[in-house]
Amino acid sequence: MSPPGLRRMRADARRNYESLLATAHAMFSEHGTDASLEEIARRAGLGIGTLYRHFPTREALLEALLHDRMEGLAAEAGALLADPSPRAALWRWLTAFTERAFIYRGLPASVMATLRDETSELAACCHRLNTAGAALIRHAQDAGEIRADVAPADVMAMAGAIAWVGEQTPDDPERRSRLLTLLADGLTTGA
Repeated sequence: MSPPGLRRMRADARRNYESLLATAHAMFSEHGTDASLEEIARRAGLGIGTLYRHFPTREALLEALLHDRMEGLAAEAGALLADPSPRAALWRWLTAFTERAFIYRGLPASVMATLRDETSELAACCHRLNTAGAALIRHAQDAGEIRADVAPADVMAMAGAIAWVGEQTPDDPERRSRLLTLLADGLTTGA
């Protein structure tokens, strides 16, 4: 994500910002979201102060890395509201959510911890994503295609848990898909 003032940044500040993001992505991909911020700064060839000037917290760094991905998933949910099969649209989106929303090891736990902080940009981004998913869930419920007695927040929590389990079992790449099928079967109405 580009911060609002990226275009107004001096060229060296912009390079530092982009270098920190690229290095953080590589480090989080390799070591998970608990990767050392000091090491990220060092590998980017910068000091820790520079990292903290751009990203005052780990959550701010995660939000910058995830913003476009999460906003894209939210936009996909909005577009899928027009699909003639609300249930099929919901499962396509939940599949994309479990595959793409949690790209770094440890991210589900980081996100859950952040959700309690209402001032966090990462929490705000997650809230927009959850709201978009909830709209798809309610749309499928209104169409009578999934159970009406299930809270959208619970479905989103289960999808997040499925993403986490998929992360924990990389030797079983089909596990996430099997768990999503179980979730779909459990939510589908008999109609």
